[in-house]
Amino acid sequence: MHRLAEMHAYVSALREQGLTVGLVPTMGALHAGHLSLVDALQQEVDTVIVSIFVNPTQFAPGDDYDSYPRTLDADVELLATVGVDAVFAPTPTEMYPQGELRTSILPGLPGRYFEGKTRPTHFAGALTVVNKLLNIVQPDVAAFGEKDFQQLVLVTNMVADLNLPVRILPVPIRRDTDGLALSSRNARLSETERVTALFLSKAVLAVQRQCVDGALPSEAKRVGLSLLEAQPGIEVDYLEIVEPQTFVPVADDVAGAARVILAARVGQVRLIDNAAVEIAGPSTEENA
Repeated sequence: MHRLAEMHAYVSALREQGLTVGLVPTMGALHAGHLSLVDALQQEVDTVIVSIFVNPTQFAPGDDYDSYPRTLDADVELLATVGVDAVFAPTPTEMYPQGELRTSILPGLPGRYFEGKTRPTHFAGALTVVNKLLNIVQPDVAAFGEKDFQQLVLVTNMVADLNLPVRILPVPIRRDTDGLALSSRNARLSETERVTALFLSKAVLAVQRQCVDGALPSEAKRVGLSLLEAQPGIEVDYLEIVEPQTFVPVADDVAGAARVILAARVGQVRLIDNAAVEIAGPSTEENA
């Protein structure tokens, strides 16, 4: 389906049958990570809809909008193999008939850091299109991956703040057998760059292990940065350990749940990764 009216009619028919509806919003170029979202949602609802839309409003000038992979036919075939009930693939004109947006949703304070700082218009565009898709499809549940963890938090905040009648289902990161977080952008890596990109997941997991072993956040962060800085071909944007709701970097005197987040360029491809960490906090001896 390509038109909003088609999707409205399809969902209305489902509702008349008393069926529950789930949505997986994507930008296409699908891989096993997206299929894990589908699988998680199939355990929750009767009908799964996947949207495929490369949203121009979340790309800034100089971003990779034009080069972002578009593989709609292959995506539809892949989704059919896992029993997806419907695919919604609107055009930019269908989603933005007036051309430029007249209204957008601002992400709030957590959206000003990290991805929001590097890509200042990104989250406003992403939240606005997610809000539009939620209003068009009106799902009971929508699945989002933890790989885009900051986006997941902001979408969850938006749903709560605007009282949207949908439950957000977080789905863990899906990794390749060598540990690399699955991403549509991985297809743009050369063979050599893909080997280099493995150090992103290695750095994230090294920070995670350091925290498990009782290292202070600043110490764990240094270990991860050292690993990345020793690899030619990696340009680090940020590596930080943050409070997982506010995205404020955690201090060494903090204990509890946190998130290590990372963004870096490998060649011309910008990749992100993250993992949950548990901060032990300063030892008794250090506090004495």
